[in-house]
Amino acid sequence: MLSRTAIQAVSSHRASPQRAVSPQQGTGAIGLMGAIMPFTRNAEIYGEGEPAEYLYKVVSGVVRTSKVLTDGRRQIGAFYMPGDLFGLEVGDEHAFSAEALCEAKIIVIKRSAVHALAARDNAIAQELWSSTARELHHAQERLLLLVKSAEERVAGFILEMARRGRSAEVIELPMSRQDIADYLGLTIETVSRTFTHLENSTVIAVPTARRIEIRSAAALKRLNA
Repeated sequence: MLSRTAIQAVSSHRASPQRAVSPQQGTGAIGLMGAIMPFTRNAEIYGEGEPAEYLYKVVSGVVRTSKVLTDGRRQIGAFYMPGDLFGLEVGDEHAFSAEALCEAKIIVIKRSAVHALAARDNAIAQELWSSTARELHHAQERLLLLVKSAEERVAGFILEMARRGRSAEVIELPMSRQDIADYLGLTIETVSRTFTHLENSTVIAVPTARRIEIRSAAALKRLNA
């Protein structure tokens, strides 16, 4: 099931043929099967507990998945960036909700169609397998996060963003401090203090709230070891 926003986007896509996916967009084999939908900042893509009928691939922008815990706290499961496939589920329902962190364009693909084609198309099967493997690796990393200190978690997060971004030295964060805190399982105060400590230690520089400059990748890697 798609959210109301997604349903409206489907209608927009059907009325606008220029939104069709083209090979030049670097969407991969699976991406060529779907339709591009626009989402505004904080718009819901799908909700927790809704039927997992579609898979999604980020063309532009960033997507976060999250769930609200029984005590009211929010836990962010992952951030998805251009090229990432998300919405992969073990069962028939979404375990997390997904929202556009900023204005985003998302390819929406019927899950059943992907699975059917993967049975006879090696390119589709390989892309699906690679995305599933990345999700498994991410889940394993999340388990290790539970035994790490705040400084180790923040260092690991910075390295992750550097690895997934355009530069290994300068990171433009699309997410807020609260998003980072909810992703790392920390309070926003702890995240801010840790950034300040790393900056005072000349490991990083933080010229603005959304910009991080890595001064010592080696020090970050030692903390994240």
